[in-house]
Amino acid sequence: MLSPIDIKNKKKKGEKVSMITSYDYAFAQMAEAAGIDQILVGDSLANTMLGYKKTSDIGMNEMLIFVAAVCRGAPNTHVVADMPYLSDKDPQTAYDNARRFMDLGASSIKLEGTPEGVIEFLRSHDIPVCAHHGLLPQTAENFKQKGRTEEEAAAIIKAAKFTDELGCFEMVLEHIPEELGTKITQVVDAVTIGIGGGKFTDGQVLVMHDALGMHLGKNPPFAPKFVDMFSLGVEGFKKYIESVQNSAQ
Repeated sequence: MLSPIDIKNKKKKGEKVSMITSYDYAFAQMAEAAGIDQILVGDSLANTMLGYKKTSDIGMNEMLIFVAAVCRGAPNTHVVADMPYLSDKDPQTAYDNARRFMDLGASSIKLEGTPEGVIEFLRSHDIPVCAHHGLLPQTAENFKQKGRTEEEAAAIIKAAKFTDELGCFEMVLEHIPEELGTKITQVVDAVTIGIGGGKFTDGQVLVMHDALGMHLGKNPPFAPKFVDMFSLGVEGFKKYIESVQNSAQ
């Protein structure tokens, strides 16, 4: 299992870091068997697994179930547990919730933005933290690319440097211009993980359902599809239905 130090060493060596979301035992097993560096149990499961409209609709009770399942399925992989909306509303609440994830087997936690005093408190209690900058789905008013204006880009760089100085070992950079992702990667010691952050970040993360083509509709423009599992699944179900009907004859 890669530790935060191991992950930072990959950056020093010029090696890319692979991260994928996963939410249950079976797909966690699959990701580990493939040799993925990190599994993110993202609050995106609100949309992909539970059918909620917003990631902010999910809470700690649901997240704990899915984090536990992934840790059981991938015991030898670095699992990042996503802090759901308001679970990090103050330092003590954030620590209590992060500790619950770590006790289940998570290797680190991820949180969005720079909640006041929270990262400092978590790091002082030896909780490894993955930061998240750019588009912040939990609080975003829209899902347009962030950092396109000089003012917005400067704010994102400032936040990235701040979390780097606080000791975050890595940070997700979501839906920002490639040149901004490149600049942040150059000015921070933390590993940068892009999701629509350009190809020059230290690694990449994708939502599993996008990467494996598991849903209807179009993927985000920055999320390539590597296989069409939705169509394969539908075809498999059709064959099963046909076999049931034939067995009755």
